[in-house]
Amino acid sequence: MIQEITSLDAPGVSLFSALTDAQLRMNRETAEGIFIAESPKVIRVALDAGMEPVALLCEQRHITGDAADIVSRLTDIPIYIGTRELLAELTGYTLTRGVLCAMRRPVLPDVETICHNAKRIVIIKGVSDTTNIGAIFRSAAALGIDGVLLTRDACDPLNRRAVRVSMGSVFLVPWTWVDDDLTQLHQYGMKTAAMALTHDSITLDDPQLKTEPRLALIMGTEGDGLPLETINEADYVVRIPMMHGVDSLNVAAASAVAFWELRRY
Repeated sequence: MIQEITSLDAPGVSLFSALTDAQLRMNRETAEGIFIAESPKVIRVALDAGMEPVALLCEQRHITGDAADIVSRLTDIPIYIGTRELLAELTGYTLTRGVLCAMRRPVLPDVETICHNAKRIVIIKGVSDTTNIGAIFRSAAALGIDGVLLTRDACDPLNRRAVRVSMGSVFLVPWTWVDDDLTQLHQYGMKTAAMALTHDSITLDDPQLKTEPRLALIMGTEGDGLPLETINEADYVVRIPMMHGVDSLNVAAASAVAFWELRRY
């Protein structure tokens, strides 16, 4: 049902204007909250992955343009259209490719389900930058990571910017939240490898890492890195060999290098 909006207080558009990511989320561990998918490509990936749409916000010109196929799929939800200027004023930012879709948050799997039969997973500990989260998910999907676990102080993968940076990869790799005690992964048959710069760390290309049938890579923040307790509890401590005096990579770049080096097919 297509509805043209001409003012900021049009009925039904508050999902896109008045609510922050945190307010939309409500409770990030249930399906009660809402998230925003931005751009036609990301929305298509979300729909193909089974995400449930609630409402669409679209520039008028995209109804018969870039978003035409999406509009044809969404026959049972409100579709709000308006000028580019009005939509930017409504949302507070210029829309990427002129289309937003509000979607219902999915019910997340538990940790055991993520680990079941997984060969390679990544644990994201305390990473709060939305761009890094999105980039890590994109690399995880592209390079064969079977699942993602995030500690509860990490950024929400369904944050609007994280979803957009991931190009929809947050819908392609199963993920869930995990408590700080990562030793629990042992009960699911996983060995853990903490990415950290320590005097006794092994290099990423160490042959013993590749022989591990089931491995969980633990990635921390770029600034502070992983807590000492997490490093001490890991089965391996791993570093990426560096040149020219560079001591470390951005966490998103480091994750891509690690995923490629330790991939299993």
